[in-house]
Amino acid sequence: MSRTALIGNVTAMLEDAGFLVSDRCAVRPKSFDVAARRDEDLLLLKILGNVDALDAETGAEMRRLGEYLRGTPMVIGIRTRDEELKPGVVYFRHGVPVINPDTAYDLFVEGMPPLIYAAPGGLYVSLDGDLLADEREERGWSLGRLATELGVSRRTVSKYEDGMNASIEVAIQLEELFDQPFSSPVDVLDGADEVRDAEPTPSAPAADPDDEHVLHVLTSAGFTVHPTARAPFKAVSEDEDSPATRVLTGHSAFTAAAEKRARIMSSIGEVAQTRSVYFTEENEKRESVDGTALVSCEELAEVTDPEEIRELIRDRARAPSEA
Repeated sequence: MSRTALIGNVTAMLEDAGFLVSDRCAVRPKSFDVAARRDEDLLLLKILGNVDALDAETGAEMRRLGEYLRGTPMVIGIRTRDEELKPGVVYFRHGVPVINPDTAYDLFVEGMPPLIYAAPGGLYVSLDGDLLADEREERGWSLGRLATELGVSRRTVSKYEDGMNASIEVAIQLEELFDQPFSSPVDVLDGADEVRDAEPTPSAPAADPDDEHVLHVLTSAGFTVHPTARAPFKAVSEDEDSPATRVLTGHSAFTAAAEKRARIMSSIGEVAQTRSVYFTEENEKRESVDGTALVSCEELAEVTDPEEIRELIRDRARAPSEA
């Protein structure tokens, strides 16, 4: 299956599951392919045939954008260079959770989250340690008795009951011994933080020197500006007086390619519930493109009151509530 067809299939599945899905980010650079929202869940999705194509820089950018936009970065893919991705298993690439299309269907359409995750050494599950302890005590088994049944040490059983994750083989043994499952679902929509190694979100890249004057004006106007490296916009800007107000920010000469980028920013903003603004190097007759505000750098230079910049963006950009 071609990557275009795969993206189309995943998009259709998400729409069937009740997600609002953005236009495909058919511009470069692009750290994700589509944004999708259902209620409070926002996904930033990269869709790949071979998930090894996700490099470290793109993974870092996806994680940063997830933090800036209050969403979950995720990869949906089919294989690695060595094997097909298994259904019902959450993998990780550069800190980003990865699932195959069948797992995505189960999660988003059927409401069945995966129970298994891959980590160095094999496949693992997150055990409900309190339930395990209760069932062991109900049977009158000691830690040593259960350890003997599992072929592990007493200390290991104690750790399972304290919340340590277990191999899938141990999980199967426990289910057979007690005739019930002890596995807890992997919360993929929260980034699977409970099972992946906790590592800090990578630092933001430096701003492009060509954008520094625009970003400086936004900073002076009371925005916290987060430069991006591989997104279809140059930055995510947060209003310091209203942290929930976020603005996707673009900047360049307003060519046909820039107009295409502005339209994509508008579509992403509709899904991510943000405004979007494109700063142009020349004056434009239009004030917006599909809801993305157009503001010339000449206009920007003439504004002295920070509140005027906010008003300019509010007046020309489509508000999230209007999406």
